[in-house]
Amino acid sequence: MENICQNCTLTIQENFCSNCGQKKFKRIDRKYIWDEVQYSLIHTNKGFLYSAKKIIKNPGKTAREFIYGNRVNHYKPILLVFLLSGISAFISFKVIGFDKIIKSYYASQHLNSKFMNDMLSFIASYNSFMMLILVPIFALFTKIALRKWGQNYYEHIIMNAYLLSFYTLLSIIILSPILYLLRNNVNAAMLISNSLILLGPVLQVWFYKGFYPEKSLKSIIVKVLLIIGLIILAYVTLIMLVSILAIVLAMFMGPEFLKYFKPQ
Repeated sequence: MENICQNCTLTIQENFCSNCGQKKFKRIDRKYIWDEVQYSLIHTNKGFLYSAKKIIKNPGKTAREFIYGNRVNHYKPILLVFLLSGISAFISFKVIGFDKIIKSYYASQHLNSKFMNDMLSFIASYNSFMMLILVPIFALFTKIALRKWGQNYYEHIIMNAYLLSFYTLLSIIILSPILYLLRNNVNAAMLISNSLILLGPVLQVWFYKGFYPEKSLKSIIVKVLLIIGLIILAYVTLIMLVSILAIVLAMFMGPEFLKYFKPQ
């Protein structure tokens, strides 16, 4: 029975049927149940921990290996972003209460508003989906900045998935414990949180140096600055468009609409 495919009845010579791909029959035992639990809980089959370890050690090299075909042991990078951002959001908003920290900070700076509260609630609820949306957007910026370095747009999506996963892993491992200890000190917590944001360019240089080992450090720094410039330009453009939209809506809906954005 073990050597007969239970799907197409052909004889199986190896671990899988050469005709239909069905796995060789094996009785359900403790190892089978444990593997199922692993797969069901985090859908990894050990790939998640393998990829996480490789990303922490050298994120750029790991992304390069995946793009150039070494994929069998790796967790799917886009799914990895979704999973890690979900873990990060749970720790930040449910364990640390980072949304409360932000609200307290903005209230102390007289910047709190109903819009800000609603935005934080939205981020807490849909953090994973927002991270997935950011990946192809950032990929567009990196594709423009690195257009002569050989990768197509879809490969840039994978690169940015790994870069975002690297950033999220550092946030979970390093930032979250510190924020938990400082959760009652709003100003210190915000200072530590913003410091990781400022490390973004350094992390990008490290990532791209690992992905493009043949490129000089100077050329990589220039490209990272170009990427940051494109992101800032897009952010300023978005703020301008939102401001224009708010003014137009205020003209039609009256001054009551602006109270939604007014600090409390």
